[in-house]
Amino acid sequence: MSSLIYLAYGSNLHPLRLRERVPSAQVLGPVRLPRYALRFHKRSEDRSGKCDLVCVDQPVEAFGALYQIDPAHKHLLDEVEGVGNGYELVTIACELAGRRLEAFAYAASDTHIDRKLNPYHWYKALVVAGARYHNLAPHYVQALETVEAMADPNRAREALNQSLLRRIAQYSPA
Repeated sequence: MSSLIYLAYGSNLHPLRLRERVPSAQVLGPVRLPRYALRFHKRSEDRSGKCDLVCVDQPVEAFGALYQIDPAHKHLLDEVEGVGNGYELVTIACELAGRRLEAFAYAASDTHIDRKLNPYHWYKALVVAGARYHNLAPHYVQALETVEAMADPNRAREALNQSLLRRIAQYSPA
């Protein structure tokens, strides 16, 4: 297999963020995910809520972006996402430009779901920045912006992620 297709829907939506984690990541394009909902209920080691894509039996939709990555780099993403420690690998059928594609993504393990959690402000900002970059539906971006968030008590982590957000704000594709 020459490449893998990854569905980003949370903090990895923005290409700068993802390429810092997986150098081979190349944007394929945004996708609509009917009957999926985005939740910030995945319990993280940092005690905040991270994104989870949940299949629901309701007429709703979420959005994401497909990326092509080198299979040799997948382990990098598995490590930062915590496969086996909060996230599980799943396959999701997507449609891009009239083509049906199977993409891998990460879904929260049942043992790591806590509906009372909120994301940190910087985490939510990463998700919103990615959604804006891909020009996702305005109502979806607006819904992301209204998600309740909280301050990160770890100032070093906060500063590191604010630096990333500043780089994202200045990003322009090559």
